[in-house]
Amino acid sequence: MRDITLGQYFPGNSPIHRLDPRTKLLGMLAYIIVIFFVKKITVFLLPALFVAMVTYLARVPLSYLVRSLKPIRFLLVFMFFINLFMVKTGDLIWEWRFIQITEGGVYQAVYITLRLVLLLAGTSLMTLTTTPIALTDALEKLLTPFGKLGFPAHELAMMMTIALRFIPTLIEEADKIMKAQMARGADFKKGNPVVRLKKLRTVILPLFQNAISRAGHLGDAMDSRCYTGGKGRTKLHPLVYERRDVVAYVCMLAMVIASVVLIVKF
Repeated sequence: MRDITLGQYFPGNSPIHRLDPRTKLLGMLAYIIVIFFVKKITVFLLPALFVAMVTYLARVPLSYLVRSLKPIRFLLVFMFFINLFMVKTGDLIWEWRFIQITEGGVYQAVYITLRLVLLLAGTSLMTLTTTPIALTDALEKLLTPFGKLGFPAHELAMMMTIALRFIPTLIEEADKIMKAQMARGADFKKGNPVVRLKKLRTVILPLFQNAISRAGHLGDAMDSRCYTGGKGRTKLHPLVYERRDVVAYVCMLAMVIASVVLIVKF
């Protein structure tokens, strides 16, 4: 479980790390929109090249992106086989009794799996190169215009960032609890899925207890520092766009335009 990189930050001083967090957040949203509008596998080549380029510039080890897929590996396998066997379009490739595999099923299975992989890889790059505090500042800054309508921009940004920050902590807690239970003789690998799920109760209940306890300690720490929300707060390091952010926006715009052209053409 320690290999899961979801929500973790990879320290560095690369050009991607130094970008304004608003630039990375808006770039991630544009990337996600492009991924959802792609209808052909061949068009995925452009977002894949974009992810590869950002990974190289960020100097993030490829192993981190591979490990980011670990939480959804069962979902990837499930979605692949569901589409492989349920889609019946195209020529028949293989058949055994009521099981059929068609060209359309193979294409759809690869398409859905590739979309999920690219989505998680792109979003993981943002969290790997941006600290939770920077994400909070970016979300709050982007949501501030909606504050005039009564939208709690700072509170929502803080809530999302705390939830993101707690992911690695809870994973580490779960790993410790599982090892403690295994030292007492628990075996989480034997038995059918129902039996194994029942055994996980010895992990889930202490994990929830620890999570509630940590949340209480965090609330007390924020109260002791006189935290009262976003009203009247100032920033020690205000967010300011620089030349590299303009270059990044131009590159993202070029990627979006090229993707739109390919989507319309194909």
